[in-house]
Amino acid sequence: MEGDNGPSLQLQQLPLATAAVSVQPHTDSFSYKENLIGALLAIFGHLVISIALNLQKYSHIRLAGSKDPRAYFKTKTWWCGLFLLLLGELGVFSSYAFAPLSLIVPLSAVSVIASAIIGIIFIKEKWKPKDFLRRYVLSFVGCGLAIIGTYLLITFGPNSHEKMTGENITRHLVSWPFLLYMLVEIIIFCLLLYFYKEKNANYIVVILLLVALLGSMTVVTVKAVAGMIVVSIQGNLQLDYPIFYIMLVCMIATAIFQATFLAQASQLYDSSQIASVGYILSTTAAITAGATFYLDFTGEDVLHICMFALGCLIAFLGVFLITRNRKKSVPFEPYISMDAMPGMQNMHDKGIAVQPDLKASFSYGALENNDSMPEIYTPATLPIVQEQHGSRAAAAPPYRVLEHSKKE
Repeated sequence: MEGDNGPSLQLQQLPLATAAVSVQPHTDSFSYKENLIGALLAIFGHLVISIALNLQKYSHIRLAGSKDPRAYFKTKTWWCGLFLLLLGELGVFSSYAFAPLSLIVPLSAVSVIASAIIGIIFIKEKWKPKDFLRRYVLSFVGCGLAIIGTYLLITFGPNSHEKMTGENITRHLVSWPFLLYMLVEIIIFCLLLYFYKEKNANYIVVILLLVALLGSMTVVTVKAVAGMIVVSIQGNLQLDYPIFYIMLVCMIATAIFQATFLAQASQLYDSSQIASVGYILSTTAAITAGATFYLDFTGEDVLHICMFALGCLIAFLGVFLITRNRKKSVPFEPYISMDAMPGMQNMHDKGIAVQPDLKASFSYGALENNDSMPEIYTPATLPIVQEQHGSRAAAAPPYRVLEHSKKE
């Protein structure tokens, strides 16, 4: 009896053993090739995005410094930048389908490195030799540290791969670790939103934490959508699963709200602060979401995890140093407030007196000596319309023009 039941028991246990092996992370050489393909796509995408943004910036600078009446979207340079921007975003989107989420997200430091270099070469940002050591050495040190951190991320990144099928994504979505993570994230997001909206806590950390929490959900859904599209292209159709459209809607919604909070942050703080703080917070939140949802670090040894964390810290420090000494743009203010009285001392650091021009026109806040200023910065003037009033005028004009002599 035992000899007859033995083969049948072995045949029944074979499918279970095969199923158990299929959910384990791949450790063969093909998975490392997928990591390399995803990393190269992400690096390529971020480089192209940096070039595209600088092209569009260059287009705006050319129009602002010339008498060309065209709008920016009617120039070839701006459209070329938009095409490269879409190409770069497509490369980053495709990279999520090949490599783990925790590996792709920190590679956004490449865009910061590229922007720092392209801004000096392409946009011709000026520097003087005397303050080169004071201003730019830390930026180049930051670029070096960011490159070292990127190398460590690619070398010791997680190597967990699985096909992004509808069943796998649904199983991850209803898992207890992710549900607990979502509960904690929703509570933190609601608290931050309450303090931001009701208590006017317009701190950069509060706003960018909101962006980071939304961004963590964005990258989770991006990987799911990109992975299911790639699996469908390979022949196993996944677009008929409802989870695909749920992830697609969540991806679009979180991206829109993320852009809204970023726009609000850009109105309150400098772009260099947003770049450094946002990169650190968004990368940390995204890696945590990827490790919880996709179990990126399952099966990884302690050495690889520690080296990956070290690479993240080095990349954080590099991005911080790159943006630390970036020269802040000081907006030009050719006007003074309407309630400012003539005769006030000055508004600007150089001591240029601010007086209204009363020579046949009103020009509130015009600089007294503005001959060397570009034409685009000259303030608009309002011509004086002199009306003939009869002797029976009912009311006096709302303002009075004082004629000053040349001695004044």
